Amino acid sequence: MHTAITIDALKVLDAIDRKGSFAGAASELFRVPSAISYTVQKLEEDLNVAIFDRTGHRAALTPAGRYLLEEGRSLLEAAETLAHTTQQVAKGWETRLRIGFNSLLPAECLFDAVRDFYDLGVPVEVQLVEEVFAGSWDALQSRRIDMIVGADQMSKPAGAFTTSPLGKMSFVYAVAPGHSLTSARQPLTEADIAAFPAAVAADTSRSLPPGNAGIFRRQRTLTVANIEQKIAVQKAGLAVGWLPEPRVRSLLESGDLIGLEVHEPRQPIMLHLARHSEDQGKALMWFWERLTSSPAISDWLDSAH
Repeated sequence: MHTAITIDALKVLDAIDRKGSFAGAASELFRVPSAISYTVQKLEEDLNVAIFDRTGHRAALTPAGRYLLEEGRSLLEAAETLAHTTQQVAKGWETRLRIGFNSLLPAECLFDAVRDFYDLGVPVEVQLVEEVFAGSWDALQSRRIDMIVGADQMSKPAGAFTTSPLGKMSFVYAVAPGHSLTSARQPLTEADIAAFPAAVAADTSRSLPPGNAGIFRRQRTLTVANIEQKIAVQKAGLAVGWLPEPRVRSLLESGDLIGLEVHEPRQPIMLHLARHSEDQGKALMWFWERLTSSPAISDWLDSAH
């Protein structure tokens, strides 16, 4: 479909508006004034719209011309971005990188790496996507994300994946201060715990079997969207359950949550970086190396031990 509006014509209008005259635009664009005039005249004829009001001493944009230029500038910016990102793709950089992180980890664990990546000055769009339980592997397998930060091995699907260990996540059974379980004899048994609702972070998996941990069959559940909300409902005394110890360390120290011994303790799990083995994009591999070699996550995990 042919359109009269071209990138070149928009560049001419932009230059005229910024320089204040056809002659100024011609000088900036290294063209003769007649070429500038011809471009504007042809655009007006093709659109059947007056773009400039020529009744005064100098040409001024009409309302329609002003609208065309203002909207056209967004197209010029998009064209510049497209040209730049095309050059980056040719050099091996992706246009977008989607990083999934296990909800057991706070997004803040990634902020230093993102900040350092931005300092490189490459126009790669970075997306941070929170996933719960098997949702991390499900999102990677279906390529909704490009890498996982905090993948466990229990829900790993079949496939050619590369992993790198980050550290062990430990857990604590926690309740609000004043909860009746705090006065029960420890270690707590299933009979003690089953009478109270368990806080559950909903698995974000779409195709892999959903996971859960530490919930008894006879126990009611209060389901929330992520670990942050799970911590909040347990802190409020609405439910009980296992929580990632590093996430609640300060709450345990302040007494806003109380850690309890349970007859069947939950074992620590090893968390990993994970990606498709064949993927080798520059942004992906930059983050892979940065997160593998950086102690930011491992130190945070170890801070609770």
